[in-house]
Amino acid sequence: MPTVVTVGSALLDRIYPVTNLPEPDGGAFARDEQLAVGGVAANVAAGLSRLGRDTGVVSRVGRDDDGDHVLADLRERGIDSSRVERGEERSSYTMILRDDGGERMIIAGGDSIPNLRLGEDDIEYCREADAVFTSAYAPDPAVSALVEAARGDDGFPPIVFDLAGPLAELEGRGARKATIDDLLSVVDCFVSSEVPIESYLGCTGREAAAELRARGVSRAALTRGEDGALLLDGDDVVEVPAFDVDAVDTTGAGDAFSAGLVDAWILDGRPAREAGRFAAAVAAENCLGAGARGGLPTRETVQASLTE
Repeated sequence: MPTVVTVGSALLDRIYPVTNLPEPDGGAFARDEQLAVGGVAANVAAGLSRLGRDTGVVSRVGRDDDGDHVLADLRERGIDSSRVERGEERSSYTMILRDDGGERMIIAGGDSIPNLRLGEDDIEYCREADAVFTSAYAPDPAVSALVEAARGDDGFPPIVFDLAGPLAELEGRGARKATIDDLLSVVDCFVSSEVPIESYLGCTGREAAAELRARGVSRAALTRGEDGALLLDGDDVVEVPAFDVDAVDTTGAGDAFSAGLVDAWILDGRPAREAGRFAAAVAAENCLGAGARGGLPTRETVQASLTE
């Protein structure tokens, strides 16, 4: 059985390096088109696998070429895909516009991920792991099923949840606000960047950390891009600086950070500051390559970066 099970999106990224990120009613020129497998759940699993962890993904793809591509990539990375179901709908995908500075826009489509539902076999698969990761981009019924499973089982593994996107972006495709509210009572670690957490709580930074603590969350990671991250650890808030790197592509940086955090904080039980630095190093290394997983580092690479 995998050490970590990730639940949610595994899909095909269509990446377009563009001259500029267009404004409303504006335009841009795409210099190239690149294909890569992405999705939050698959990206976090890939990051953990690269760090040497046994991982598995619970997701859904279509019976099309894109679905074949996703499954082949998971298998090549040694990620268990036995719980990736296939449907007759089109596989989910994203279009990623990336400028020369590494900033990007992401547009999602396809129906396979919104159709993901968790059966008893999927819940049992999660129950046997040492940690479960999911995000707000997983469909609401899937997140709700994990909440119910954890609520009724003291032995259910720790759940790491990434808010991933603002509430308006999640409407009709991801976790609902009411489900996220329910999840706070069972989540072991809540992860978010600034835009999603502000859409959910109406605040960011230390104020958001205090609000999460008041709602019963004991561990959280609030990422702030170049300003690093804040880690809530019980009554303490730990500030973790970002690594200064010449980023090639910031796509997938948050997912890489989550992978590092699961590895160091949840599985290894390292102190918050140490775990946060490890996660920041994983994210920084990933930004040195193109695509959501272009620079995913090995454990040895991360340790060397931390030593330097």
